Amino acid sequence: MKKVVLAFSGGLDTSYCAIYLAQELGLEVYTAIVDTGGFSAEELEDIERRAYAMGSKKHTHLNETENFYNSCIRYLVFGNVLKNNVYPLSVSAERVTQALAIANYAKTIGADYVAHGSTGAGNDQVRFDMIFQAIIPEVEIITPIRDKKLSREEEIEYLKKNGVEMDFQKAQYSINKGIWGTSVGGKETLTSHLPLPEEAYPTPLSKQEPERVTLHFKRGELTGVNDQTFEHPVQAIQHLQELAAPFAIGRDIHVGDTIIGIKGRVGFEAAAPMVIIKAHHTLEKHVLTKWQLYWKDQLSVWYGNWLHEGQLLDPTMRDIEAFLESTQQNVTGKVHVLLAPYRLQVEGIESAHDLMSNKFGTYGEMNRAWTSDDVKGFAKIFGNQTKMYHSINSEAAWATE
Repeated sequence: MKKVVLAFSGGLDTSYCAIYLAQELGLEVYTAIVDTGGFSAEELEDIERRAYAMGSKKHTHLNETENFYNSCIRYLVFGNVLKNNVYPLSVSAERVTQALAIANYAKTIGADYVAHGSTGAGNDQVRFDMIFQAIIPEVEIITPIRDKKLSREEEIEYLKKNGVEMDFQKAQYSINKGIWGTSVGGKETLTSHLPLPEEAYPTPLSKQEPERVTLHFKRGELTGVNDQTFEHPVQAIQHLQELAAPFAIGRDIHVGDTIIGIKGRVGFEAAAPMVIIKAHHTLEKHVLTKWQLYWKDQLSVWYGNWLHEGQLLDPTMRDIEAFLESTQQNVTGKVHVLLAPYRLQVEGIESAHDLMSNKFGTYGEMNRAWTSDDVKGFAKIFGNQTKMYHSINSEAAWATE
């Protein structure tokens, strides 16, 4: 019997795929959940039980959380990447890591096929397909939901016919969890005007009294929260998530251009990522030069867009990562942040590399590094070409009248 590796999340789409691949295509189904930091032990156990109930020959848990951070998240932090100034690439960033893990697992067991539950109208189908084609080109890709053009209602009916009992009411929302945030898709995000209801978000508001936290960065990476230090930034992110998520911070709806050319809308909650990015960016504004910040902005936007489109394997990405890492040498210090219901506020920073040093002057009040004559001369030279342009062109304008 031929083997197929199915990227399995335990949701509606992949549950349909598991049964379809085993019963309709007669394949030996190997399910694999790629954990990028969004599952509890109980959830992983439930997914495993569901996989076997759907006919899986063997189910595997692939823990890729630290690898996801090391190969991807750290550069999203270095670049302060928010797609369209809103979305921290919560799902789009992790999909490439997940696809790579599935491809490598398929190699390990000598699979004949690899399958995923993407529809034909989203970005994930392209992300998964591109990685599979690059890493395991000899393995055929099967995508039942995309190929059969199934609606969610048709999938639910199919599962019911096969005796599957699920919370289909809950399945009205597509939830994708990861360490860098959780996406939420549903009927509201298929419109241009409806917001997601409160109950659609996995983490309810449960904290009302504001709290202050101090984030510790070393060379751009989060190493501590308040008085607690961590061996790996993943642990720091998870701890911060526990503190910030109950405030319902980091909720929003992202509208953007998909890889396939249509507009897409998705809700998300990303408490820790939003706190980290805002805090890190503030620290950078204190310790980096004007032109470091400028070029980081240009390259980070391109990096985020290319990653969003599944192109992590493009060698250009390694070049940009090298630049981003170089800029982080002095991004070390503390950032003080206020957490409150539905919002956060960066209150200030402390760093030995702070360029806002009063040794050289205080903005708008006093200088210590130059004289008034220095400024007069600088202003004259700095504006010289603009002065020449207006002088010459003003004369030319008079001459033609």
